[in-house]
Amino acid sequence: MSSKVQSTGPRAKDHQASTPESLPTPEANAEAIHFLNSLRQEELQMLFFSETLAMVSNTGEPQGELTIDVQRGTHKNISGTMLHCPLVHAFSRGFMDKMLCGNSLLAGPLPPPQAIFHGIWRSRNNRVMSSSSYPAIPTTHNLETSPSRVLEFHILPMERKMSLLKQEDQLAMTRSIKEGEEVKTEVTFFPWHSTAGFISESANLLLLRVMAWRRMVPSNARFLALDMEGKLCSSTYQALGSQTIQVDHQQVEVFIVEQTVHSDEGIPTSCQFYLLPDGHLAKRVQVGSPGCCMITKMPVIRERDEIEPRPVFEKKPLMWEEDMELYSRFLDRKEELRLSHTRYLQQHPEATALISDFLLFLLLRQPADVVTFAAEHFGPFATCWSPTPGLRSSNRPSPFRALDPESF
Repeated sequence: MSSKVQSTGPRAKDHQASTPESLPTPEANAEAIHFLNSLRQEELQMLFFSETLAMVSNTGEPQGELTIDVQRGTHKNISGTMLHCPLVHAFSRGFMDKMLCGNSLLAGPLPPPQAIFHGIWRSRNNRVMSSSSYPAIPTTHNLETSPSRVLEFHILPMERKMSLLKQEDQLAMTRSIKEGEEVKTEVTFFPWHSTAGFISESANLLLLRVMAWRRMVPSNARFLALDMEGKLCSSTYQALGSQTIQVDHQQVEVFIVEQTVHSDEGIPTSCQFYLLPDGHLAKRVQVGSPGCCMITKMPVIRERDEIEPRPVFEKKPLMWEEDMELYSRFLDRKEELRLSHTRYLQQHPEATALISDFLLFLLLRQPADVVTFAAEHFGPFATCWSPTPGLRSSNRPSPFRALDPESF
């Protein structure tokens, strides 16, 4: 893993890149890879829907809303074939400590099925982007005309962006922080082979919907994710069981999944997701956060379409001899063919002579290979037949006509 830091702005000289300590690169285990490989295309068709959750504080006051939209996009693979893929767009806007904040996530199109949950893709033009903004940052200012020091709040909008993009055999992660007029950009490259089992934020939203449909979480599975500092770390999922909650004056059963991101440099961060049977998110709780996200209106629960098996019709024997109509047609057809054959032999008596001569010759010789004997017997009647030499030869020509390749 390599990184490069670049700063622009009036205070760019104050920022210097520090070289992090060498830590072992985390890897996804076999259970995680097996779970991703078990995903089926039919399951992905159930993930395309939009949902909106209200952001509320611990006292129940509304703080904003969170919208997650998964649409059907298209992706062109290496061979040029257009495939249907998910397009994930999630955004939130609300207040945090009485400050307006917003987050946005855009990813896709993602090729199905396993590459979706790796969070990365093969096209150079596709990327996942996430950003967050914080409008006001408090700063101190010493007023010369006042005998006391006063805290003055300046409006310093801060915007943080992160993008992931595959570049040849590497995954490029670009993180930028804009505070006022100053922009600090950091680019980190991860080897492509080390990103197997990587789950981005957008892939996590899809993976949770799959777990809700299956109502199970892969046991002992260890995936890869990015921590708050943009470094690869381990990510695990744990099923916390089922619980009945009230949504829009209805009692519904939800399946609770907890995701934990194990940062190598900080404390683990956990988030609990309360999922409805069809994958809708009923509630989202960040462990340690003073608020949560929850739905206010009960969505229409979608059910899995059960494909009925194709009917199997047993083959019954046809008793045509017992059917008077079929048996009558058989006798008529039999008599018609007999009269047609008799008429033909009467019109061509040479056919009877040829067949009689061949049968007589066959019974006299009684050869072991009847087919070759018949070819030698009727060969002289062919127009392209080459004359047989008068003297016997050890290299006898084949009585069969050579196949012409141009005739095929």
